[in-house]
Amino acid sequence: MTFPGSLDDQDAARAVRYAGAEPVALWHADRDLRGVDAVILPGGFSYGDYLRCGAIARFSPVMGSLVPAARAGLPVLGICNGFQILCEAHLLPGALTRNAALRFIHRDVRLDVVNAGTAWTSGYAAGQSLTVPLKSGEGAYAASPETLDELERTGRVVVRYAPAAPNGSARDIAGICSAEGNIVGLMPHPEHAIDPLTGPSADGLGFFTSIVSAFAGAGAAR
Repeated sequence: MTFPGSLDDQDAARAVRYAGAEPVALWHADRDLRGVDAVILPGGFSYGDYLRCGAIARFSPVMGSLVPAARAGLPVLGICNGFQILCEAHLLPGALTRNAALRFIHRDVRLDVVNAGTAWTSGYAAGQSLTVPLKSGEGAYAASPETLDELERTGRVVVRYAPAAPNGSARDIAGICSAEGNIVGLMPHPEHAIDPLTGPSADGLGFFTSIVSAFAGAGAAR
């Protein structure tokens, strides 16, 4: 899905192709989702990050179709700015705030997979370590203590920074999922780690092969 100011939509499309699927371009002004099986909200600066990151994108026409579809079970992955949009749209709890040092961070980070039970992480093992890039200025995850406790208690923390969050994210949280597990948001960029030739590793490819495998398995079951 591309918004004005998206930067990583082509990288996400490339990751989808690497995973063996066919990407479909969705534009912020579209009124329907064109029958897609899953949606990726990419990184970037949608609508220039005016007001708050993701605050304007949340009201774009295409979100009028995405929000009910996601609540009905459509798999959705929000990366960086996409994670911010999902929080602004109240599809995920909490918010992404300014990094603790008030500086933009661009570095490779280590993530530990906490929840390998979502459609986007089923190709990983719980506890598996990944190396992917992080690039954001407002990437610190924040939520009330009660929400954080609920996320931990119900297994909705998907990935965690290791050994510690470089941006001040609460409880070192790098990504979370919805109660149903179909919606995942994370701040680091798995689409930039799908080939060692162009990234620090191929560790991020599992997010994309996981969802393709989920649909392949469903098709075989039918």
